[in-house]
Amino acid sequence: MVALSAVMLGVVAGLRSMLAPCVVSWAAWLGILNVDKSPVAFMGFHWTHIILSVLAAGELIADKLPFVPSRKAVGPFLVRIVSGALCGATIGAVHDGLVAYAALGAAGAIAGTLGGAAVRARLARAFRRDWPAALLEDCAGIAIAVFLVQAMRQG
Repeated sequence: MVALSAVMLGVVAGLRSMLAPCVVSWAAWLGILNVDKSPVAFMGFHWTHIILSVLAAGELIADKLPFVPSRKAVGPFLVRIVSGALCGATIGAVHDGLVAYAALGAAGAIAGTLGGAAVRARLARAFRRDWPAALLEDCAGIAIAVFLVQAMRQG
């Protein structure tokens, strides 16, 4: 289940690059993920979850704007991979597998980036506009992230 959580948080990072680290930092700050004395201890610092919450909210708004570059462009794609790797590493720090889980998070981010773009494009065609598809993508990312944190919390 832990490995699957790392992959799925990577997928969320592929959908929204700041959403997954935001949720993981909240989990660390609330003590759901104990990352104290690990290389990713900063994920549990007081200001980390606040800063990432602001960035995630901004991304949810900015994503709907027409001038935002494609997530498949080099820069945004790399940000999503790093974001997924960070989330995986944070989970891995709790389970003594920081590097392996970082790789799983990065792989999930690649899948989420490419798969999310394809699904959103299909939904946008079905709706005949992008905005409803973008909102559905937001809801899916939030729901997956919240579910994963609840699963971590319970076991």
